[in-house]
Order: sequence, then structure tokens, then C-alpha cells
Amino acid sequence: MNLLTFLVIISLLSFLFFGISCFFTEQMRKEFIRYGLSEYLKLTGALQILGALGLGFGYLYMPYLSVVSAASLSLLMLFGFGVRLRIKDSFIQSAPSIIYAIMNAYIAIAILLSL
Repeated sequence: MNLLTFLVIISLLSFLFFGISCFFTEQMRKEFIRYGLSEYLKLTGALQILGALGLGFGYLYMPYLSVVSAASLSLLMLFGFGVRLRIKDSFIQSAPSIIYAIMNAYIAIAILLSL
């Protein structure tokens, strides 16, 4: 397994997990209340699930779909990082969002360059 495949699997599983948790866990509801974005909880969850599915399906069958999905997930995580900065979360609390943003940007660029 190469690095790109590994990163796609990590991103896909992570976003599926967090997207689904937006619909079913109290912890995610509380987090979005803390962010001041409770009305966007289900939208965010749906976007994460769609992004994860697009990333996986695209990686296997339609590379351009994976590029769009990875870029979209990266943008979603940049917005998440901005929210974390706005509410003055610590570096440790904010780090996952920027790490996922960078990872998905790398995935998008790597796939695009391989076409």
C-alpha cells in the first residue's frame, strides 16, 4: 500500500465516522453548540459523509471525483479551523482540523498530478 492509498483510507474512514456521529451522538451536538453552529450540525455531517464516499468511490473509479471530494473536505476543514480560532480553542484542540485540511489538499493534488 502506498502513502496516497493509506491517506485516502484514513480520510474516508475518519469523515464517515465523524459525519455519521453528527446525526447520532450527543457529543457532536454539544460541540456544535459550543461552536455556535448548532443549525449546521446535520449539514456538516452530510457533507462529511458525501465527501468520504466521493473520495473512496472516486479513488477507485473516477479520479476527478476524488479530487473534488478531497478538495471539498480540505475546504470544510479550513472552515473548521477558522471556527476553532474564532472560539479561541487551544492548539491541541485546533490541530486535527488543519491536519485534515492539509492531508486532503495533498490527496487532491497528488491525484490530480497522477492523471
